[in-house]
Amino acid sequence: MNYSKIALYTDLLFCLVILPLTIMLVPVERWFIKYPTFMIVLITYLYVLYFVYRVAKLPALFIQRKYRRIILLLSLLLGITTAIGFFPLPEEIDSPFSPEFHRQMRAQIVWFVFLIITGFSLAIELTFELFRQSLSKQAIEAEKNKAELAMYKAQINPHFLFNALNTLYGLVLTKSERTESVFVMFSNILKYMYSHTTDETIAVREEVEYIRQYVDLQSLRLNGHTQVVFESRLGNEQARIPPMVLITFVENAFKYGTSSDEDCTIRIRIETAENQLRFESENGIMKKRRDSNPAIGIENCRKRLDLLYPGRYELTTTTIDGIFRTLLTIHLQ
Repeated sequence: MNYSKIALYTDLLFCLVILPLTIMLVPVERWFIKYPTFMIVLITYLYVLYFVYRVAKLPALFIQRKYRRIILLLSLLLGITTAIGFFPLPEEIDSPFSPEFHRQMRAQIVWFVFLIITGFSLAIELTFELFRQSLSKQAIEAEKNKAELAMYKAQINPHFLFNALNTLYGLVLTKSERTESVFVMFSNILKYMYSHTTDETIAVREEVEYIRQYVDLQSLRLNGHTQVVFESRLGNEQARIPPMVLITFVENAFKYGTSSDEDCTIRIRIETAENQLRFESENGIMKKRRDSNPAIGIENCRKRLDLLYPGRYELTTTTIDGIFRTLLTIHLQ
């Protein structure tokens, strides 16, 4: 239920239940007969009073430190309430009490219902203000997350382009017969990347096909020393995942797990089952990083996963006996 509906139902509750019950606290039957004009003015004022509080949003004004506006508004309402309390009425001739007693009694009743409506209105408006603050905070956080996701996603593309262009450059220099097919694969991959730039999620089948083409492209530049094993088992091909969320780990495997003079193997496996995606990669460490800091690509991907799947994913990277392993499990909705 959104904010506007909650506000509407609250206003209806006040108009149809709270205020009529409040009015019943005064001698309605007798006063309507003797002072119809006074009762119409009083009831109208109480309804107007409630909506003045709703429109003025006193808690918001207090947070914004607009104290002068608050003082002016309250002074005006107090003045009007005082005037209504001393509304000129005909004297009750058959009453054993003095006219002064009746005036004081009416004034006290007017102030009583005024305080009830004021208390209820301010309590409701304070609740709404806290609700608005919460919604605003959530909206700001969502925009922040969206901007961070865009940043991390943008950082992936140049990383991929740099690696792919290096592959193409090497094939052109060696005048390889595979250059033309590599260009075709490269163009298909670029088409995929930029056709899903604004998509929040895509079918896992499309992401797996994109990774398969990337693996094929990288495999073309390798000699017989590096063996690449790519497997996919999709129990649900239409499961939705963010685009290019897995490619960083695949790139990392090819960046550090290939060799032109030593036998090595890269294994990549993707599977989906029961609203869960599981990605595994394994490669020998054929090249070492120049520094001990975590890989930028993997760290960016971890941050992206934190924003997309908070508390719903597990990512572990281990190095055992010169073998680097990545295991990512995402619990899909």
